[in-house]
Amino acid sequence: LMETADELLKFSAGEEAEVEKLIKALADNGVNVVVSAGKFGDIHLHFMNKYKMMGVRLVSKFDLRRLCRSTGAQAQARVCCPPATAYGECDRVYIEEVGGKELTVFDKASERGNIATIVIRGSSQSRMDDVERAINDAVNTYKALTRDSNLLAGAGAAEIELARQIESFGEKWAGLEQYSIKKFAHALETLPKQVAENAGLDPTEILSKIYAAHQEGQQNAGIDILNGGILDAVEADIYDLYSGKRSAIKLGADAAVTILKVDQIIMSKQAKGPAPRAPKAADEADED
Repeated sequence: LMETADELLKFSAGEEAEVEKLIKALADNGVNVVVSAGKFGDIHLHFMNKYKMMGVRLVSKFDLRRLCRSTGAQAQARVCCPPATAYGECDRVYIEEVGGKELTVFDKASERGNIATIVIRGSSQSRMDDVERAINDAVNTYKALTRDSNLLAGAGAAEIELARQIESFGEKWAGLEQYSIKKFAHALETLPKQVAENAGLDPTEILSKIYAAHQEGQQNAGIDILNGGILDAVEADIYDLYSGKRSAIKLGADAAVTILKVDQIIMSKQAKGPAPRAPKAADEADED
């Protein structure tokens, strides 16, 4: 409890001395930039300007973790002067305007970092969303390739070859099992059909051409969306990820089996409120 003005001045002077001691210790260790998840106090900003240090506020914890991983820094839970091993390194920190918005750039030009930032710019939001999805698919595909490098012929060639062989396998069975096996084979035609429809082609005509090519031994025959015919997917360098294709077929089959196991369907009916009032009779006209 402070009772006099002298005690208040001593408290303020002690706080300033403590903050200056902290900032000076950081400056002596060669720190030029301080990144914080919270707001900088006025006293901290004063002494940071005195020792020519830059302060950056980063609210997102996700971005803060990415920055620490990129620069090799260690986030601190409290305000302190950490050991030298906890500091990150960066060649240059500057502010750049991109698309009318100011961004703080942490540039490591001398070496390749663990994290890179891709800036997407476009004429419309829908176009930028398409580019972002394409980049996301490419990054995830490369990530999956590092775990399993097996590839399949793309352009619908793998699905048609699987459908053809499964349908041939189903013809050897007798009884009701034959129908389920053939229907499973027909379900694999969904992706090539959708690709043909998206390209503005006739799905029936394209599938018949691909089936004919596969019957002749061209197992890599797929859809040529540019010329409206068929092509060799391997020669055209069109591939699909084996692990992704396998996972999609497995999850689709599991979902279908789960639906077939359901023997009761519970439907939610719309709740009924009070009955509406009947319209009142029109007033009779006066005879007078």
